[in-house]
Amino acid sequence: MQISSGDEASKCGDAMHTKIYAGTLFDSEKCELIKHRVISVSAKSGLILDVQPYSPGEVDASVDFSDARNIDLRSKTVLPGFVDCHVHFFLHPYSETSWEDQNTRESLVERTIRATVHARETLMAGYTAVRDLGTEGAGDADVLFRKCVSGPNPLIPGPRYFCANRAIVTTGSYGPRNRLYPNRAGVEGKTGAEAADGVDECIKVVRRQVGAGADWIKLYADYRFRAEMTQVSPQTASESLDTFNTDELHAIVQTAHKLGVKVAAHTDEHGHSVGESSFFRRSPDDYVARDTGIRQPTVWIPTLSVYYTLGKDTPMWKQAASTFTRAIKASDLNVKIACGGDTGTFAHGDNSLEMKLMVHLGADWKTVLRWGTLGGWECIRSMRWEGQKGKERLAKIHELREDARVVGDNETGILRRILSAPWIREALSS
Repeated sequence: MQISSGDEASKCGDAMHTKIYAGTLFDSEKCELIKHRVISVSAKSGLILDVQPYSPGEVDASVDFSDARNIDLRSKTVLPGFVDCHVHFFLHPYSETSWEDQNTRESLVERTIRATVHARETLMAGYTAVRDLGTEGAGDADVLFRKCVSGPNPLIPGPRYFCANRAIVTTGSYGPRNRLYPNRAGVEGKTGAEAADGVDECIKVVRRQVGAGADWIKLYADYRFRAEMTQVSPQTASESLDTFNTDELHAIVQTAHKLGVKVAAHTDEHGHSVGESSFFRRSPDDYVARDTGIRQPTVWIPTLSVYYTLGKDTPMWKQAASTFTRAIKASDLNVKIACGGDTGTFAHGDNSLEMKLMVHLGADWKTVLRWGTLGGWECIRSMRWEGQKGKERLAKIHELREDARVVGDNETGILRRILSAPWIREALSS
């Protein structure tokens, strides 16, 4: 067998580690299925240390699969951990409780307990990293929640957790709406996002959120600003309008980047440049409209799932599906794609619906697997992985020249517990 000598284990202080024998392994970089690979996992950190080919005959003769450190998946296809670039752990399906009622009628305790359940459901669905794009009225709960799911001794099972704290909006553009006092923000002090107006306020709110521990900054570049017109003019109420002006957008992005943080922009209808960041929703255009002077790589998160689950016969779903279909057929599409369904608006654990819809709409399944694994990680990882310095870090990882306990972001040690649990071994073998 061509298994490494164990040097990679000694570099992180491991004398022993778990070996997963895969019959077939999906290579996200080459978009290929490769046969007969053994994956070495650190018993201390839960991180993958090495992937090497093995000889089936030699494994049959020399590997003891009654040993808990050897996991037999030779009859299975093994995939890298999936990445969901758009979740809301502090929300549950709108079919159960409306967004407004979750904001105004559910306690922070209930929403946090639900989030712990959602984290476990997400991990058990095969998602080992997520980006939570806003607590939607739960304040700073995501930053504090991350502490419980990360590090060498997490309190609960869950994926790597990157959070965006409160979404940033302009005054009057977001909810929940106060029906009795329409000019008041929120309901009894509860707001679904944080308002900022003008360059100075935009800079201040970014600094505050990053200082509080946000991994990402999320902004609403456009939204249904005139939603209160629903009863008298539904079409007016449903239109997405620009929120921030060019100077405000520039201030948010530049401030975040100076602090080493990427920006995610919600945009339904219009193009916005958000720099080394990502945008999500329907439009995959060039995204340098309203020239902010920031022209850096951007990732498109189509969020097909939210439109599909909220109504597959609606114009919104039909437009989203049509836009995605056109985008994947375009030879000049100058944007990367990753997967994120706005999970939380539909059930956590059903995250893979986004990839299924992409394939259903005509995308190549191997390409979709890449978007859902490596593409997702390239999107949500910190800026320390980008640029020339990022390339140098990646080279160290590839050559195993860096301590495997500290090479990543928001690491969780829960994997080592899961791999040793009898129930997960039974699930892996079934």
